[in-house]
Amino acid sequence: MPLTVLLVDDEPLVRAGLRAVLEAQADITVVGEAADGAAVVPMVRELRPDVVAMDVRMPLLDGIEATRAVLRSVDRPPKIVVITTFENDAYVYGALRAGADGFLLKRARPDEIVQAVRVVASGESLLFPAAVRKLAAEYGSDPARAALDRAALTGREGEVLRLMARGLSNAEIAAELVVGTETVKSHVSAVLAKLGARDRTQAVIAAYESGFVAPS
Repeated sequence: MPLTVLLVDDEPLVRAGLRAVLEAQADITVVGEAADGAAVVPMVRELRPDVVAMDVRMPLLDGIEATRAVLRSVDRPPKIVVITTFENDAYVYGALRAGADGFLLKRARPDEIVQAVRVVASGESLLFPAAVRKLAAEYGSDPARAALDRAALTGREGEVLRLMARGLSNAEIAAELVVGTETVKSHVSAVLAKLGARDRTQAVIAAYESGFVAPS
């Protein structure tokens, strides 16, 4: 089955460029396009894409609110990668905190765009961990620290979270810790459950905001 993608951007040229890049891949199909975040929820319900490539800044409903709307109102929501011009944009961080799984720079090379969609779809690693680290460092908070303390991660779960924060995939974490991939998957699932995180991105944001993982 091909990986299906919904494109959401108010610039027709951006959508056309993304479509051309993605549909050049045998395993990826673009199932629809939208020019504003306000159209996303009904299109996701109708088309059931695996990934939504979502612009951050749009005139009626921006990517942050559209991400919240999808996660709040769609059963089994798709993965969401936000499209941005600047990686240090506060809008990007807002979208990640709202539940987006990663982000894609508009200036990215075609191979980077394809890889970003595949990485987000797999859910096994974090897109642009260095940029997430930099953004999260600015938003540390006492509530975030308290929430992570309450999670009571085991020592091994803490190790796994730190490696997730470096952007490592399950296979890379397994190699680092000299354990099986299935064991890593179990630890990742436990970390997400204890933190109440939807995915790795949300867990890593919690780790940085709480100070559990140092930005450096």
